[in-house]
Amino acid sequence: MFDVIIVGAGFAGAVMAERLAAHDHSVLLIERRFHVGGNCFDEIDGNGVLVHRYGPHLFHTDDEEVWRYLSRFTDWRVYHHRVLAMIDGQTLPIPFNLNTLHAVFPPSMAERLEEALLNRYDYNTKVPILKLKQSTDKDLRFIADFVYEKIFLHYTQKQWGLDPENIEGAVTARVPVFVGRDDRYFNDRFQAVPTKGYTQLFNRMLRRDKIKLMLNTDFNDVLRVDGDQILFLDQPFEGKLIFTGQLDDLFNDQFGALPYRSVDMKFETVETESYQPAATVNYPNNYDFTRITEFKKIHPVKTPSTTILKEYPQDYERGVNTPYYPIFTDDNKARFDQYAQKAAQIKNLITVGRLAEYRYYDMDDIVRRALDVFNSIKG
Repeated sequence: MFDVIIVGAGFAGAVMAERLAAHDHSVLLIERRFHVGGNCFDEIDGNGVLVHRYGPHLFHTDDEEVWRYLSRFTDWRVYHHRVLAMIDGQTLPIPFNLNTLHAVFPPSMAERLEEALLNRYDYNTKVPILKLKQSTDKDLRFIADFVYEKIFLHYTQKQWGLDPENIEGAVTARVPVFVGRDDRYFNDRFQAVPTKGYTQLFNRMLRRDKIKLMLNTDFNDVLRVDGDQILFLDQPFEGKLIFTGQLDDLFNDQFGALPYRSVDMKFETVETESYQPAATVNYPNNYDFTRITEFKKIHPVKTPSTTILKEYPQDYERGVNTPYYPIFTDDNKARFDQYAQKAAQIKNLITVGRLAEYRYYDMDDIVRRALDVFNSIKG
């Protein structure tokens, strides 16, 4: 019998497994898919291009401890992500910033609008678009209406299947107006991608004798919850269960299924060395897909063809596609709270991760969270 069973081999589960094994705990790591790494899984495709199979993952953080921890398992390629959006037939840098402002509007008008922004907000600050829409200044309101209609509204509707006003503010705040000229998508101190990919990072992280991997295994086939007790292979399990999967799945949808958004990932080979001017181009309007990513611009390689990915948002169906994004509404949070309260009654169950906590985590955030949970266990 193991000291710890962990469900899910994404960042949350892998960090917990590595840290516990490093402190002499025997760990069984159960993963439903055929690979480790969760949605960060990547591989070299038939074109010789390193592709992220579940959409682009660009690591960025201001947390030096997280950076140092992951650097034990990978070398890094410094990479500053820049995103363009196709607006009225031209590609413009986003988040919407002063460079975008001057690219869209005539010079005198752009200068007036820039002055209005700088009179109200500090330079190099981010303003959520829904907050800017509340402004009483006519110039600021003009900017807000333009960004809302051309960049924000239809993209958000496609991505979430909801109007922006029906989504939690923490989500919509991720699409700001940037009052500055830095057109990088992220502004963190550390920005990079693993030199040889995330899959190698995970393989190195899990290369410990104390870790046993069970891939291609649905956790429901080997463990279950009976009242306040955890059963593994139908025997009581007294060690810790660290669960990073869907909490409603663990409790057999007792309070109803929690909704997620999924994405249909469509990879294409294009017979050209370069397909688009940036790694990612967003398509807020007039297209069913939300964005196109060209992976050679993230992991450069000299090949005669290139690989692109088009993302088509869709509803999540268990057993059919992959849950990517929890849908943050008041009703959904209330339903999740019922599951969280039930989980809290099981003394040896620990929940951590985007699915288990029904919240959005960036990669560095979930590594930070896993390290903190480990420290609390160790303490």
